[in-house]
Amino acid sequence: MIGYVLRRYRAVLIVAAVLAVLAGLAGTTLFDKLQGGGYFDPAAESTAAADALRDHFGQGAPNVVLLVDSAGSVDDPETGRAATALVQKLQAESDISGVMSYWTSGQLPALRDKNGRAGLIVATILGDEMQIDHRIAQLAPEFAGKHDGIDVRVGGYAMMMHETVQQGQKDVVAGEAVAFPLTLIALLVVFGTVVGAALPLITGTVTTMLTMGVLWLVAEFTDLSSTATNVASLLGLGLAIDYSLLIVNRYREELATAGDPRAALIATMSSAGRTVAFSALTVAVALSSMLVFPLLAVRSIGYAGIAVALTAALVSLTVLPAILLIAGDRIDRFRIFRKRAATSRALDEGFWHRLATTVMRRPLPIATVTVLLLLALGLPFLRFHPGFPDYRSMPEGSASRQVAETAQRDFDAAELSGLFVVLPDSKAGLTDYATALSRLGNVARVDTASGSYARGALAIPAGAMHSRFENGAAAYLSIVPTASDPASMDTVIRDIRAVPAPSRALVGGVDAANMDAIHSLTARAPLALGYVLIAMALLLFLLTGSVFVPILALILSALSLTATFGALVWIFQDGHLSGLLGFTVTGDLSAVVPVMLFAVAFGLAMDYQVFLLARIREEYEKTGDATASVAIGLERIGRIVTAAAILISIVFLGFLASDITFMKAFGIGLPLAVLADATIVRGFLLPATLRLGGRWTWWAPRPLRRLHARIGLREGGPAPAEVAVAT
Repeated sequence: MIGYVLRRYRAVLIVAAVLAVLAGLAGTTLFDKLQGGGYFDPAAESTAAADALRDHFGQGAPNVVLLVDSAGSVDDPETGRAATALVQKLQAESDISGVMSYWTSGQLPALRDKNGRAGLIVATILGDEMQIDHRIAQLAPEFAGKHDGIDVRVGGYAMMMHETVQQGQKDVVAGEAVAFPLTLIALLVVFGTVVGAALPLITGTVTTMLTMGVLWLVAEFTDLSSTATNVASLLGLGLAIDYSLLIVNRYREELATAGDPRAALIATMSSAGRTVAFSALTVAVALSSMLVFPLLAVRSIGYAGIAVALTAALVSLTVLPAILLIAGDRIDRFRIFRKRAATSRALDEGFWHRLATTVMRRPLPIATVTVLLLLALGLPFLRFHPGFPDYRSMPEGSASRQVAETAQRDFDAAELSGLFVVLPDSKAGLTDYATALSRLGNVARVDTASGSYARGALAIPAGAMHSRFENGAAAYLSIVPTASDPASMDTVIRDIRAVPAPSRALVGGVDAANMDAIHSLTARAPLALGYVLIAMALLLFLLTGSVFVPILALILSALSLTATFGALVWIFQDGHLSGLLGFTVTGDLSAVVPVMLFAVAFGLAMDYQVFLLARIREEYEKTGDATASVAIGLERIGRIVTAAAILISIVFLGFLASDITFMKAFGIGLPLAVLADATIVRGFLLPATLRLGGRWTWWAPRPLRRLHARIGLREGGPAPAEVAVAT
């Protein structure tokens, strides 16, 4: 590839510029293709229940709530006329079913607030999540605001998902606005020159634009969640800067030695270029583990991560070398800081060499203390309680949150739980089943075709309002729990599913869907973990030719995440720092956060492991000294990996600009994971464990040595036979 870039570098830059512009233009319409949901398992019982309710009854769980504030009382004639007109208008809309209100549904107490000044209109938008999002976008501006003396606010699950997409679009802009200037300042400190600092930012900008274009294409063929854009934007910028930093630094080294820019570029791309390609592959493989999960929001992270990693590598291996060829020996032009005077300091006098040497003098006690420290910091994760984002994860000013908070505070929220059971095959035994469900201690009432039941007895005989619960042979039941908090809802759903049904029974509703999604995540997590571990072990074997090093790297990368997961529970579940970070404590942590963060952070941890192990392996192949190669390799690459970790951490701080709580968790978790890996793991655990392994660190059985000799990857070319492996 480098040969082609050298011959056609102007064409490479022109093509890249054109593609970046086209991708950027396509990216402006990307958000029109995104969904705000994606947290349901399409194969779960709750999803089948929602489908059956729609197919048999043309209904669904309420996902639109209109909060009607009256000037006086909800029972005033003027208020009643205005609200009734609003109900009729909503009923006339396409794709709307199950419209109920205080004024048109028998003045149900559940639809009237405690003070008698506000009432609710609830309805269901039918369709998939994309269709629901488009309809709520049309309906919300039409129904919100003043209507003949009443004030209307639009909320509900559909509105929350729509606002999530809108907020995601704002967060991308806000995150980049935070990341770019801070990153530029850091790059100026690292390189000391305007030209050197500009190159990673140019690469990052082109990568981000191209990635948005790639996601636009992906969205043409499959559904995508809005979470993909947040991750793609900042992760793309961070990876591109990391890869650029490695290549530019190696180019400056080679240029100082060779003097000829073309020769220096060839040497750089045959060494650091290979490492970048391999590193991008490891990140892409780690993030591809997200495709194991059925939840769209999680799968979208996988799509975005693969696109980001491969695009960042492609740009770094084509566009960046073309720019370097033009820059030549002018890469240090426009110096901001005075160049440090050249010294004759040897490699064994540097900070990283001294640190590695100190650690390797006492490897066992240092490794033991470090592991215990990381495990201790991770202890809060033992009380991890999974949940799912609800209205409390939204900004305080969002309409969906304001409506939900009012409903929780001033109305009987249990009546609005939306919990239901569908009997799609037969309604035989319906009365006995409804009676049995109403006997459950956490069920207040069961409404169905044969009437309303409470405490094991018929409370309201069947009437006109009950006719909607049956259609032919099918029937469904509406369950009103005694409480609507997440813990109570989990309990009542389990209890309902444990009651024997007369025929196939499907339990549905938002809370049931959340429970099923958590079960899906936990059930698929071992599969995703096993896939990542096996794939990473194979890739690292191709890089190192060692059996021991891949296992070591996996353990170290996992340990670097322990403190991060502990911090996430301590901050976001327990509520510490909530005032500083500006989020509402819910008592749980979104179940998707550890899953998504593991894939991204583990991929980045392996990314840095590749940088380090490739350079250490290169030094070992030169010297055959297992101890000295660790210290020299760390000294050569340590400063750049540290700079890369700091820079990508600064980029990830852009997630903190989000007003959505679980996106803030990325802004805390990812920098913590990266910095823990770049400091504690790399500075102490890696040299200590490599010293304990000695020459056996690079051992492999003879058949695997022959295999690696044929298909393995090295930064520094073939290993000398006498030091290729320990025997």
